Amino acid sequence: MKKFAIISLAALLVVAFTMPAAAFENIFGGYWRTRAYHNSDFNGDDDARTPVRTTTGFRINQETGDIEPFTTTTGGEKNAKDRSLVDTRTRLYYTAKFSDNFKFVNMFEMDAVWGDKDSSGYGDIGADGVKVEVKRTYADFDMGPVNYKIGVQGFILARGFLSDDDFAGAHVAYSNDLMSLPAFWFKAYEGGDDNNTADTDIFGIAPSFDLGENLKLNPYLVYWMSDNLADYQADGRSNLPITADPMDDADVFFAGLDLDWKGDVLSLYFTGIYEWGTIDFRPNGSTDIAAYLLAGGASMNMGPAELHANGFYASGDDDPDDNDIDAFIVIEGQSHYWSEIMGYGIFDFYTTAGSPADQISNIWAANLGATFKPMDKLSITGDVWYAELAEENEFNEDELGLELNLKATYKLMENLNLDVVGAYLFAGDATSLDGNNEDDPYEIGTRLSLSF
Repeated sequence: MKKFAIISLAALLVVAFTMPAAAFENIFGGYWRTRAYHNSDFNGDDDARTPVRTTTGFRINQETGDIEPFTTTTGGEKNAKDRSLVDTRTRLYYTAKFSDNFKFVNMFEMDAVWGDKDSSGYGDIGADGVKVEVKRTYADFDMGPVNYKIGVQGFILARGFLSDDDFAGAHVAYSNDLMSLPAFWFKAYEGGDDNNTADTDIFGIAPSFDLGENLKLNPYLVYWMSDNLADYQADGRSNLPITADPMDDADVFFAGLDLDWKGDVLSLYFTGIYEWGTIDFRPNGSTDIAAYLLAGGASMNMGPAELHANGFYASGDDDPDDNDIDAFIVIEGQSHYWSEIMGYGIFDFYTTAGSPADQISNIWAANLGATFKPMDKLSITGDVWYAELAEENEFNEDELGLELNLKATYKLMENLNLDVVGAYLFAGDATSLDGNNEDDPYEIGTRLSLSF
């Protein structure tokens, strides 16, 4: 895969520079960042250990064929999620523009941890690692009022509560001055030869309407389906509640609505999503899904200052032992960043124990914050977040805690910004591996970034 990525990039560059200049326009762009940060006690204890779990059962003795009892014990390793490092990310964009109606779009990504012990990384001494990733590559063309995007592409839906990731598939949209009507199909899992029933697909429509007076409406309907989820589950691709029986047929639906209103001073938004469907299990049985998510927020522009408030609620499973799934769960592709510590933020490697991170489920959270610009090149943002689990965890705890975030952004020069970030979480007992928080997590760091 790594060799294929390098060969693909080289081939694209050769084609770009050898084709006649009049044939098409070469458009280059990119993004680069370097971060240095430290986070501490993200599992709620400076000496946190992974839970010790004992499993008992029966298995077949491969030599004798007899059924024998067995017991295994796992866990107990130190795991405070302390981390101090410097890393770099580079994204390079290349678009071949043949006309205003036809483009070939590509994005490549390279990541490195400075001093990376992984021999494939380029952050080690010598810097010869192979770390080129194909992020996106697709054809983007118009045929009349219909736009087609075919290939591996980015897709955002429902502010990331349903999707904010890259997918392989097709996105087709009819547009006019008042509305856009896109339909999409993305491949989530390919079963392989003679295993078509294991294919997993995502279908949907997401029309948007400009209703005037700065009001926009975006309803959507998404269908996630497979005739056989056993391989998908075995590959660890599913974030549905794990069961002893392999999953089989799945039909899961999401219906939602985004509403945005923007005035001269005040802006408002709302998102509501309902999820339903069924999943079958082998050898028999099934589970019904009924879940929901609500989110909203407001911002007020007051000249040199901006005030904002945000909040969301995603249902949890009130009884894990019944035959229903009540937790709002998106199968794959969901990514909604929120706070710095509990919700990834700028330094998005770890989040604290108990938090769903950007995979919003079984949680409610509320935020108040403000951004102040004392000068043209400097902005300072402060945020307060409070979060709880919607349903108690296995230790009968639900409080994740109160988080304070502070970020200063300074524009060093055109396209080059410096961010300095500090965050502290007054953690509740749901922020722990054992239901008993001992230490409050904190994070400090800086990021230098440019885009072009």
